Amino acid sequence: MQEGRKGVPSLLSSQGECIASNITQLIGWTPLIELKNIAKKDGIAARLVGKIEPYQPLSSVKDRSALRLIEDAEERGLISPGITTLAGVTSGNLGIGVAFVAAQKGYKFIAVMPAKLSIDKQILLRYLGVEVILVDPALNGFKGLLDRVEQLKKDMENVFVIDQFTNPANPDAHFRWTGPEIWKDTAGKVDIFVAASGSGGTVTGVGRYLKMKNPSIKLICVEPAESAVISGGEPAFHNIQGIGPGFIPEILDRSQIDEIVTVTTQEAMGMARRLAREEGLLVGISSGANAAAILKVAAREENKGKMIVTMFSSGGERYLNSELFAQVKEECININKAFC
Repeated sequence: MQEGRKGVPSLLSSQGECIASNITQLIGWTPLIELKNIAKKDGIAARLVGKIEPYQPLSSVKDRSALRLIEDAEERGLISPGITTLAGVTSGNLGIGVAFVAAQKGYKFIAVMPAKLSIDKQILLRYLGVEVILVDPALNGFKGLLDRVEQLKKDMENVFVIDQFTNPANPDAHFRWTGPEIWKDTAGKVDIFVAASGSGGTVTGVGRYLKMKNPSIKLICVEPAESAVISGGEPAFHNIQGIGPGFIPEILDRSQIDEIVTVTTQEAMGMARRLAREEGLLVGISSGANAAAILKVAAREENKGKMIVTMFSSGGERYLNSELFAQVKEECININKAFC
């Protein structure tokens, strides 16, 4: 397979029928898009480019990690369909990725999630046949989630933990696939790569590949201003789902990060709404954080004319019941009351 062309392009390049054998074959390549409207409106002279990960089968960059985490465990003989139960901590998107890959391959999956975080993702996980265990995030924070997974291992036989925070297969997915896609589709012209860190997989894997191809490429990590742990701050509550877990993930390679940019929850949500209304891009909160960060970077004099690439990590529909959509949701409810 041509480097950077896993997924749909692999079907289109074949002779004869273009039919995927199963849904996992569709995980891979996604298009890049230039944010020309926002750049023009804000007077930005740099090129702002986003990678549209909602094009993944279940609309998230985590589809890539989920596939590689499961395939890696299979390759090492650690799991078997129909025998092994997969379990893991997730804020939702990785769990959804694991859920559909597990369903296709024949694994049972148990997702451990913080309660009250995302009803949309809980609904999708249950719809996909996943057993969802909710843990009160006020009790021991992230450790409480890990403790619940450890309890599952004690209570059940043949449990394998899908751990995106420590397993090198996570960044490997982005070194193998995402990084090569960006390099090829920008014709090697990318100057700066900007990505938020949740598990650390994307920024580590993509950054590692791009710097291998061109060491002068700058790698910028984005994290919530309210919980800027990578920058040396204290963990705290924020509402940018999927990033800023409140600790530094084991797989995050900080040695290759050139700079850290912080973004507030309100900046992230404001930019996600701008992307919808000015570029027609319906993306999630962390995508808004990435876009807000590239605007900050692009506004600098030294970055005029440079190509700055970021990730639009998930689709916006997954956040309909979050603060991101709160105002329009309330407006729609009030309008419909007139017809009751």
